[in-house]
Amino acid sequence: MWWVLWVLAALLALFCTLDVWYFLQAVVVIIRAWFKPTIWDVTAEQTITGRVTPHDIDMCHMNNARYLRECDFARFSLYVRNGVFKAVRALGGSMVVGATTIRYRRALCIGEGYELRSRIVTWDEKAFFLEQRFVSTKDRLVCAVMYCKQTVIRSSPDKIMQHLCKRKVECPEFPEDLQHWVNFISASSQALRAESGLDEKNK
Repeated sequence: MWWVLWVLAALLALFCTLDVWYFLQAVVVIIRAWFKPTIWDVTAEQTITGRVTPHDIDMCHMNNARYLRECDFARFSLYVRNGVFKAVRALGGSMVVGATTIRYRRALCIGEGYELRSRIVTWDEKAFFLEQRFVSTKDRLVCAVMYCKQTVIRSSPDKIMQHLCKRKVECPEFPEDLQHWVNFISASSQALRAESGLDEKNK
């Protein structure tokens, strides 16, 4: 009987200190992606489906933070299927989110199904740039669009692409709207560096 109480206490402590459901869902997403067909075109779009549950909502529609969380899982699945995760590990690198922006066009309501379409649009010397779209299965409307800058650490997108394709790969051109966003990120970085005095210290 005592061991049951210890297990319950351990589970209570775990759920109080960690976002357990996040890690469990991440594991499930990665395992599912592992058993799906490989995506040989690294820039190909991948679609996963979802439905707005009571756990996702505030005021009967999906909470704005939930969109970003679902985008996390969709990127995990994309990187497993197109080989990017495997290439990053082989090169001794890692990846972090450097920036995101999301535009909400219409709320996804409780019980509504959606497709989350993710793709690598292009890359530069430091990061991949992705587009992720939430498309309602009810009326095919694009309800939200997110851009993500996925920064590569201790490696580079060019090295990852060469590892995957066994040759030099030219990156696609930046779409105009994405280029505007990248310019904003660059201007913001310069302003913050100047504000903190980093530019002067590096002279």
